[in-house]
Amino acid sequence: MAAKRALVILAKGAEEMETVIPTDVMRRAGIVVTVAGLTGKDPVQCSRDVVICPDTSLEEARTKGPYDVIVLPGGNLGAQNLSESPSVKDILQEQDAKKGLIAAICAGPTALLAHGIGFGRSVTTHPLAKDKMMNGDHYKYSENRVERDGHFITSRGPGTSFEFGLFIVEALLGKEVAAQVQAPLILNC
Repeated sequence: MAAKRALVILAKGAEEMETVIPTDVMRRAGIVVTVAGLTGKDPVQCSRDVVICPDTSLEEARTKGPYDVIVLPGGNLGAQNLSESPSVKDILQEQDAKKGLIAAICAGPTALLAHGIGFGRSVTTHPLAKDKMMNGDHYKYSENRVERDGHFITSRGPGTSFEFGLFIVEALLGKEVAAQVQAPLILNC
């Protein structure tokens, strides 16, 4: 069986923990993760001034698809940049059309709203993004730390990054693999 593949879209202002932790958790499970810079291959300054070097540009990553999951980290500015990107819209529409997994955390789900993706689904976000997400009654809101509805996984924020990553692993590889990844992390979740 071919390895599962994940695309993490990294935009300026992304939340560092929500980018790195799910990437690490997925890689521990054997998922091939590509961290793609929204605007190119250059290092990306994140929300707390941590600089992350993407593996490649989003433009280049698109030529290497398809991916089993598209991951959208949060961070207010990062989510805004994802929301304003025509490339992100195209990628999300393609993934949604084939019922491929889409995972977004914190303010990341607001990019789903901006691009008209997943209407009618149950979602969760960071509490500060709830009002924006619920404007227009396009979604059902959940207070769960991680919410899965069909091929959509959403989560609340930096403190839920491990659970979010494990939900992605479970969705792609099953409960047993997720449990094997979780055990040595000494998580209390």
